[in-house]
Amino acid sequence: MNEPAPRRGRGRPAVLTRERIVAAAIDVLDAEGLDALTMRRLGTQLGVAAMSLYRHLPNRDAVLAAVVDHLFAEAVIDLEADMPWPEALARFAGAYRRMLLGHPHAVPLLATHPVDIDLGLELLAGLLDRFEAAGIPRQDALTAIQSIAVYVLGHALAQVGTPPGSTDAPQPNGTAVVAFYDQWFEAGMRAMVSGFEGRLGQER
Repeated sequence: MNEPAPRRGRGRPAVLTRERIVAAAIDVLDAEGLDALTMRRLGTQLGVAAMSLYRHLPNRDAVLAAVVDHLFAEAVIDLEADMPWPEALARFAGAYRRMLLGHPHAVPLLATHPVDIDLGLELLAGLLDRFEAAGIPRQDALTAIQSIAVYVLGHALAQVGTPPGSTDAPQPNGTAVVAFYDQWFEAGMRAMVSGFEGRLGQER
C-alpha cells in the first residue's frame, strides 16, 4: 500500500520561481500601474523580502523584460497549416490587440520595451511559415509582421489613453467608444494587410 505524500507545513511559503514572480508582476501591473511595479512591491505581493527576487531576476528591468515576453507569448495563437498568410496576419493582429486591451497598463510597457528577438521569432514561427508557404521572402514577412505589430500597439495606446509611466487607471470606455475603436482598428488593419498583400504579390 502506497503511503500518502507528505503535506507541506501550514504557513510555509510556496517555492519562489521565475514564473511566480512574473505572474505576480503582471498582477501588480494590472491592478496598480507601471510605476507601482517595484522590486519591493513585488516582494510584498509574493510575501517575501525583495532581496529574494534577485536570485531569479537581477533587477526591475529584468522583471519588465520578462513581463513583456510573457504577455507577447499570450498573444500568439495557433494557426491552421493551410491558412493563407493575409488571414494569419489579421488573426495575429486581433489576438495581439485582445491581449493588450486585457492588460491596459501594460500597453505603454510593450510600446517601449521590445520583445526578446530570439523568443519573438520562436513564437512567430507559425505565422512566418504561412508567408514561407506562399513564397514570401523572410525579410518581407518580418517587415509586414512588425508593421502590423506597431500599428496594433499604437492603436491600443490611443484607446487606453494611459501615457507611459502613468499610474492612473485607463479611461473608461463606453459601448459607443469601444465600437468606434473596434471599427477604426479593423479598417486600418485590413487596409494594411491588403496593402502588403498587393505589394508582396506583385514582387513575387
